[in-house]
Amino acid sequence: MGRKTLVALASAVAVGGGLLVPTSPAGGVAPPTFTNLDPGGQPSLKEKLPVNVVFVGFNKSDVNSSGFRDRMAKRYQPVVRSRLGYGITEKLGITYQYDYHLQYTGKSYENRFFGKLKDLARPAPLTLYQQEYNDQDGNVLDVTDNSFIDAPSVEKWLALHPPAGINTERNTVYLINWYGRRDFRFHVYTKTDEPDPDTGYNFGELRESRKVVAWGGTTPNDEESGLGKTRRVWFHDLSAGPEVWAGNFNVDDADLDGDDVPDYRIPVAWEYGTGAYRSRSALTGDLAKLTRYVALDLLFTTSPLYPVELPTEEPPTSINIDSNTYEGWPGVNASKRYITSSLLLSELRELLIRKRLDFDNQDLPYEGAAKRCYLGLLADVSCYPELGYPSFANLFLQNTFQLQRTRDDQNRVDYEMPLFNYAIGAPAAEPPLLGFADDNYRNGSQSYVFSFVSPGIVDAGYGLTTTQIHEVGHHVGLSHPHDGYDSATGEDFGPSGDFFFAWAGDESNTIMSYIDLNWDFSQFDRDNINRFQAAAYIEAANRLAAEALGGGSPDLAYDELRRADRAIGVAESAFARHEYRVAWATAHAAYAAAAEGAREAGVDVDAFVAQRRIADQAARRASPVHQPGEFIDTLEPGGPRNQP
Repeated sequence: MGRKTLVALASAVAVGGGLLVPTSPAGGVAPPTFTNLDPGGQPSLKEKLPVNVVFVGFNKSDVNSSGFRDRMAKRYQPVVRSRLGYGITEKLGITYQYDYHLQYTGKSYENRFFGKLKDLARPAPLTLYQQEYNDQDGNVLDVTDNSFIDAPSVEKWLALHPPAGINTERNTVYLINWYGRRDFRFHVYTKTDEPDPDTGYNFGELRESRKVVAWGGTTPNDEESGLGKTRRVWFHDLSAGPEVWAGNFNVDDADLDGDDVPDYRIPVAWEYGTGAYRSRSALTGDLAKLTRYVALDLLFTTSPLYPVELPTEEPPTSINIDSNTYEGWPGVNASKRYITSSLLLSELRELLIRKRLDFDNQDLPYEGAAKRCYLGLLADVSCYPELGYPSFANLFLQNTFQLQRTRDDQNRVDYEMPLFNYAIGAPAAEPPLLGFADDNYRNGSQSYVFSFVSPGIVDAGYGLTTTQIHEVGHHVGLSHPHDGYDSATGEDFGPSGDFFFAWAGDESNTIMSYIDLNWDFSQFDRDNINRFQAAAYIEAANRLAAEALGGGSPDLAYDELRRADRAIGVAESAFARHEYRVAWATAHAAYAAAAEGAREAGVDVDAFVAQRRIADQAARRASPVHQPGEFIDTLEPGGPRNQP
């Protein structure tokens, strides 16, 4: 061995441990090459996502498979929907490549399935909306009888008895038509086992508008109707109904919601054909609309309403649900009567599986600025006109200015999630809304959760708990299952006009719907949150890696950053295998390693976090005030939740 070789070898030996480490020309340790970690960059989570579409009671002459496929999106990239209203398209770094498997069931399977429906059917009077359908001028037939069929039982049967070749552990849509068979019965589906936890009101039993034609998304451990195993099923039965939720009881009027725009609805099975509501040739396109815009865009692979990272500088592992109730209902302690904190926490813990959660409530007086700003909201009068915010920001501003009195000891948790509840007893001041998850009026980041209770709201069946669960779901990123984003067209849509049929997404087992039949987050909600959180932790790891590499001693972080790199690789592989909980866990491990590396490199992570907070606050102050970007959950007369 020559002298030059010996010198080169000696220079490559680490001082401690005897390990060979390559050196840079300047004499420092050369930075590692990362395979998965992308300092300062976005995540790159990719999934080839199987989507089963099963046609039950339809044959190939009814639904053209190539025409169906042509209408389906090839891929999806979720964005932060609240940012869109501010002119910002913020992608999450997630790409789904859809892998469609279409299957038409045969006679044997259909005999079994429709036999099961017949066994489950219970004679029932016509619903109000079946009667209204019969009163239409343009209906092709009259509904002569009716049966109620338990929706969770049908979902469970379909989940556990798929046709050969269908794996219902993967996302599966069943599109069903019983009409035309000798054993057909007019029917609707019901779910009646979850009354409101605060009022005892049972929407499934008492409301005609809560009789449905679709259902799905039940989790394995749902307290009322759990599947026992993880399955991902949503079914839509065109031969059920007619019903009100997606409007197919009305075949006479083009505009159903009064906005002077024709509303596109999916009619019942017998309303396709000559002289019917829609031509038979439109059936393929309508089933494709249900699958693409409802099942995929609104249920299986959604875009988050708000940023998936909570408004802290780094992802929190502990969250305090900080409830504050303005007690303005004389003689009623609303926080004790209408908040069931045990249910709130149990549902959120099932969704946010890697977060430590606790809850506390303090009662506040309904007086002074609190009362003035609330009444100003009702009257459309700003209580801080000099600031230039819309009147809808009254509650946001008032609680921001008084936020310190509601804060607990923030050293014990990473994030306090601020909930403000208004209990209003005066009839003239009753709120016209149930709640909303507000944004910050600057860039679409989430801010506070507002919930309301009053004598009228209680009479309508609601306490505070279910509204809080729903609004916290928004705050952590979940959208409604009736409004969402289509990645291929770049369109953010809601249930009106050409997308009126999107109301069908509410007929699923999620608290994020308006159907009021359950208080759980669906399997689809869980999947999406797990994916979103995996992306959030990888992005945070990338951010800290960039900070570590830009510091004074980056070589001290290399071991930890290599560990973060490997963990991200495991997360990406788990994501691709549809193991979303594993992806979240290993992404979290990557973030922890990157944070440790940043500290080893001399980065004051806490100071870095504080600097980001200051910069973010300055940027928000510098940006113009916007109109609210949140989705307001109301009880307006004639609205979906106020239907009989």
